[in-house]
Formats: sequence, structure tokens, C-alpha cells
Amino acid sequence: MPEQATTNDQSADANIATPPPPETPEAALRNSLKRCSPATVDAALQFRATRDPALVPTIIIGIIERYTEPDLRPKLHAENIDDVRLIDDLGIDSLTMMEIVILVEEVLQVQIRNEELRDLRTIGDIKVFVDCKLRGLPPPKPARHLPIEEIVALMPMQPPFLFLNEAKIGGSAGTGAEGKYKITGDEFFLQGHFKDNPVMPASMMLEALGQLAVLAIVAGALPAEPGCENRAIDPKTIYFTSSDGVRCHRVCKPGDLLQLAVKLKRAKMPLATFEGSIRVGQEKAVIAEEFTLTYGYAAVGAADAVPKE
Repeated sequence: MPEQATTNDQSADANIATPPPPETPEAALRNSLKRCSPATVDAALQFRATRDPALVPTIIIGIIERYTEPDLRPKLHAENIDDVRLIDDLGIDSLTMMEIVILVEEVLQVQIRNEELRDLRTIGDIKVFVDCKLRGLPPPKPARHLPIEEIVALMPMQPPFLFLNEAKIGGSAGTGAEGKYKITGDEFFLQGHFKDNPVMPASMMLEALGQLAVLAIVAGALPAEPGCENRAIDPKTIYFTSSDGVRCHRVCKPGDLLQLAVKLKRAKMPLATFEGSIRVGQEKAVIAEEFTLTYGYAAVGAADAVPKE
């Protein structure tokens, strides 16, 4: 009888299914990214092995693409991808954004707080933010996005001599600004430049870069001079003084969307020097190696205040 019991016990043990082996970290990662492109998966595997920050943009863009509607995905492969807006250009809502963040956290093994998401509006914002997280650096100040109404309120230039439709100060623009202006064909100077062939004058494109630099200055992008931390710059004191290394690469006509960028090179009261560029799509239109503006602070006790972030 004891032998019979032993035989029955062995038979029962044989009927118990052997548990599958635990999933390896690589298999788990591949499973999480199964709807992403092979390039995204390869970059994620390499990142886990090397922690190379250079792989992060590929991973982030691949994860965002996985949650983007197919007809909008080509925008993620444009040359100016950092300017692509999550809501306006890709249609990503708040719930989808949370799904993206959860997957980014899992793949890159980082923690992102909900309150850190509110200022991330573009692909460039996300790339800079995550890169700082991985390097243990404080993230840069969030970009300040300015619609045309705020631009008009800040700028000393006004329509019809204002060549900015929207702008971004800081964030992925660093110590500078990025802006856009669409040539409508209704600009007054196109009536005679040229006859039956409207072309945006090169001088006006340089003016547009100068205006973007003015906006950066009045919006608070310049480092404050010692003792002037709480003083605003007076827009009435800003004037163009010089330029160097300006080259035009493309004719710009009505219908073209000018993508402008300026970056601060150096500043010491009363001079601020910038470099700038204009692109139309993926094509260079204008390069300005440097141009300089003069500026001054508002009088102490003036009504103007330092612009709020």
C-alpha cells in the first residue's frame, strides 16, 4: 500500500504544469515596444546596455509615433521636428500624453512627475527635459509660447511692420527665441518688389530676425546686469546697430512660412549680439552670423515691470 501511494504521488506531480521561465529584461522591453518601429526597439536595447543619451531622441520620437495617428506621423520625420507641437500638430490629448510618459518612464527607467508635464508643448521641449533628467541636471526654464496678441502687446513694432505670427522664448530655443511668419502677399512693400513678381526683400527678412531678437530681449531672455535684476528693459531703447556675415540662400515669396531662430551670443549693457537663421521647410533662406542691438533699462520706479515667466 505505501508503494501504491508513492506511485500516485508521482503521477499527480507529473500532471502539474511546469511554470514558464521568467521573462528576461530584453523580452519584457521588446514586448512593451512591440508596436514601435524596429529602430526604436534597437535604440532602447542599446540604451539599456550603454545609457548613451544620444539614443534618447530616437526612443522618444519612436514612442510618440506609436501613439500618433498614421496620417500625422510624417510630421515626426520633418527636419524641424523640435518645433512640432504635441497638441496642435500631432493631436495628442492629455490621456494619450500620460500613456506616452508611462512608456518613456519604463523604457528609460526614469521618474517624471505630473506637474513637470504642463510646460512640455513640443518635441524639442520633451527631448531637452528628458536629457536633463537622465544627466541629473535641472531642466531649463520652460519655454514661453507667445501668440500674436502677446507679441503685439510687448513689441515696439506694430502691424503692418511686424513680421512675427507666433514665437517661443527659451526652452529648446535656449538663450534665444524661435518664431514663425507667413508671407501673405498683402505686405505693402510687395506692391513694388518686384513688378508682377512679389519677393520678400532680404532687408525685411533681416528685419524679421531683428524683431525676434527684440522680442527675446523684452520678454526677459537676457541675463540681468548686476544690480538690475528687478528692472525691465525699456522697448523704446532697442535699436539695430550692425550685422555681419549675412547670406541669402533662397527667394521667399507669398505663401512661404518663414521659420526664424535667434540665439544670444553675448550681451553686456548696452549691446546684445545674436546669431540668426531663417528656413522655409527644410531649405535655408537666410543666415546671419551675427547682428547687434542696443538696449537700455527702464528708469527706476517706471511702471514697466520685469516680464513674468
